[in-house]
Amino acid sequence: DDRKKSTLLPVLHIAQAEFGGWVSPEVQDLVAETLGLRPIEVYEVSTFYTMFNLKPVGKHVLEICRTGPCMLRGSDELTAHLERITGATVGGTSPDGHFTLKEVECLAACGFAPVVQVREKYYESLDTEANVNAMLDELRGLVHRPILPWEENGLPTSLQNN
Repeated sequence: DDRKKSTLLPVLHIAQAEFGGWVSPEVQDLVAETLGLRPIEVYEVSTFYTMFNLKPVGKHVLEICRTGPCMLRGSDELTAHLERITGATVGGTSPDGHFTLKEVECLAACGFAPVVQVREKYYESLDTEANVNAMLDELRGLVHRPILPWEENGLPTSLQNN
C-alpha cells in the first residue's frame, strides 16, 4: 500500500500533463483505480498541493509567488498588473484562453523577486512593466512551452520544445 501511495504524486503530474493541464474528478478517479487507491486518497493529495489544477486552465499557467520577499518586491502590484493586461483574475483564465493566473507559495528565487513560474521556467525580476511585457510576449509567441535554460545554452538534452 505504501508503494502505491509513493507513486501518487508523479502519476498525478503525468495525468495532469496528459489530460489538458488539469486533474478533473474523472481523472482523479482513473488515477485511484489505476493505482488501487481509494478515490478520497487521490482527492486529498490533489487538493492539498497547489501544483495540481482542479479546473481547466489556459495555455500557460502563470504561478505568481506571493510570499514575503516577492511581496516586498512588488508581487501584489505584479498580480494586479497581470490581471489588467491579461483579463484574467487569480484562479481564472484570460478570455483568449492563453493565461491562467495562480498565486503560489515560495518558488525559492527570493534574490530575483518578484518571480513567476511557467511550467519549468522561472521569469525573474518582474518588477518593471517592460520585463512583464517581455514575458507575456514570449509566452504568446510559443507554440508549446517555454524554452528551458539548458536548451537555450545549447547543452545536450533529450527534451524537445513540445
